[in-house]
Amino acid sequence: MKHSGKASLAALRIIGLSGAGVAALLVIAFLLHYLTWVFIGVWTLFVIFAFYFFRDPDPLVPASPNLVISPAHGKVDVIDTTTELEYIGGECQRVSIFLSVIDIHVQYAPVTARVAYFKHTPGQYLNAMKAESAQFNENMFVGFDAVEPRGEKIGVRLIAGLIARRIVPWIKENDVVQRGERISLIQFGSRVDIYLPRRAKIKVKLNDKVIGGETVIAAFD
Repeated sequence: MKHSGKASLAALRIIGLSGAGVAALLVIAFLLHYLTWVFIGVWTLFVIFAFYFFRDPDPLVPASPNLVISPAHGKVDVIDTTTELEYIGGECQRVSIFLSVIDIHVQYAPVTARVAYFKHTPGQYLNAMKAESAQFNENMFVGFDAVEPRGEKIGVRLIAGLIARRIVPWIKENDVVQRGERISLIQFGSRVDIYLPRRAKIKVKLNDKVIGGETVIAAFD
């Protein structure tokens, strides 16, 4: 699948950088004749965590028509009505998903669509457990012009958190994406909001655990 393996490459980059730092510390430790095995043990644990955190299984994307699938893995902690002026242009429904540090952090296209809007907004790094962090934290907003159902506007906001300091997009404006296609990676705990037209029927409930690329968030009749 498109962009498969990019999360693993991100893990390898981080492991490489940390390995270089550990190697330098090992030289110092060797010269001082102590702490060598402590450094090796700590780095080994970090390598295991990095590969676990950046795991990236292929989603089982639903084939039924007129569905909006979850763009992220995590827990639904907000379902409300809000006003989104950047792309939707008015009142809409919002489903907010919190990603803990142990969730998969790859994101997916909720619908087959053209990327009609793409905006990065710098900001703070408040705790992403709070839904209001979307107003203040660094984020990327992606507006999808859906192919199915044609002409519907779907928005996804990728939000950095207290630990997540980097959002890595794999798409750009005017790209055409397929439902369930990988679109980005947020490194460490974070939040993803999805904005839906009023006529979309929400299929999830508060506190539901959702699987990115698989769980049906909403449907259109």
